[in-house]
Amino acid sequence: MNISFHGAAREVTGSCHRLEFLDAEKKSHAILFDCGMFQGEHMCGNKNQDAFKFDASAIEAVFVSHPHADHTGRLPKLVKEGFTGPIYMVEPCVGLAKLVLEDAHHIMKEEAEKCGSSVLYELEDLERAFAQVKSVTYHEHIDLWPGVTVVFHEAGHVLGSSYISVDAQGERVVFSGDIGNDDVPILPDTEPISHADIVICESTYGHREHEGMDTRGAKLKEAIQDIIKLRGVLMIPAFSIERTQELLYEINKLLLEDLHTKLPIYLDSPMAIKATALYRHFKQFLKFDESILKDPDKDFFSFPNLRETLSVEESKSINDAVPPKIIVAGSGMMSGGRIMHHLIRYLPGKNNRLLIIGYQAQGTTGRKLYEGAKKVRIFGEDVEVHAQVSAIGAFSAHADMNKLTRWLKPEDGKIPKKIFLVHGDPEAKEVFDTHLRHKLKTEVIVPEYQSSHEW
Repeated sequence: MNISFHGAAREVTGSCHRLEFLDAEKKSHAILFDCGMFQGEHMCGNKNQDAFKFDASAIEAVFVSHPHADHTGRLPKLVKEGFTGPIYMVEPCVGLAKLVLEDAHHIMKEEAEKCGSSVLYELEDLERAFAQVKSVTYHEHIDLWPGVTVVFHEAGHVLGSSYISVDAQGERVVFSGDIGNDDVPILPDTEPISHADIVICESTYGHREHEGMDTRGAKLKEAIQDIIKLRGVLMIPAFSIERTQELLYEINKLLLEDLHTKLPIYLDSPMAIKATALYRHFKQFLKFDESILKDPDKDFFSFPNLRETLSVEESKSINDAVPPKIIVAGSGMMSGGRIMHHLIRYLPGKNNRLLIIGYQAQGTTGRKLYEGAKKVRIFGEDVEVHAQVSAIGAFSAHADMNKLTRWLKPEDGKIPKKIFLVHGDPEAKEVFDTHLRHKLKTEVIVPEYQSSHEW
């Protein structure tokens, strides 16, 4: 077998891994795990524009772990460069992935005008890509070729997220995608690995332990109480898929149990509004907290205080609402979207608060604010930061060091003979590498970008 890494190698975004192997008849095959976009300060960066270092037409199938752009964003580009095979993903992932890629195309067009670059793909390429999509179910055995079987397993990261196992040449290769955090209130738990010889494992938070899940509600409650007292604005940048829905769940829970207020909460993200509709549609894939939701038909993503601002005019009207108020908007890394307009308006106010609840990639405005910047540049304007900036780690959709370590111990008791660490910053990978070598006593490899490994 041979695996090469064409993204998310010593960095977090751009997930794309090529696996080459023989079937039972000794015929060679090549597949991809994910084909994601490199994300950061600009979506029109060099890596996204570069040609693939493999023949796209020679790839026979793509297996997508979940809909986020850093795992799906180059699929239309792959089709554009000659890929004609099937793209496999579980059913709820399909609609979400298309929503993500349509949004990415819109942002890319805006970015391309600013940086003088061409867009990564056109809408026609996107439509061609989705014409190649094959919807599958969890645990369905996809028999590709003689002696080659692929299975999708619940990853517990977002709706429709999976880790993927491939049986070929008498070995099982497992690709993690993104593994979800423990005790996420609306998602099923991550399915344990039954057996694995080789694992390609994410390491986003391989260097740290998350704060306890019981702290998230308390910290969110504290933030809301603060802005009520100060008559300020609470800005919460949130990823449109999963983070927004989880946040709405937590706010609804607080309103039901603790806070009795008419404080308006604005969901100012067309993509998040559309994604939430898909969450409602695929609620059979979700896990509900019966202690909170006695009625199985209850829509826990809607409550009296919530205002969905779909149009630009509705978004602008938020400015007219007298504080205190809460604004939930994308993008989650503050690299674009409606949140940028709110940051310009409200970051200078000392009575306001910015609550960060997700990973912030290097180069993004979100990362700068997370690291304590007192001034950020937005739309060519220097914006002073006087608002209080804080973060809640327990909202992370990614597993921490402890969760990943437990997941890497298969149920059959046999530790994988090789673990490749991807999808993590260099610091996270270095710490997790040392940790796994000590804990699991196995070979751990931190691959370089475009490197190839054979066994």
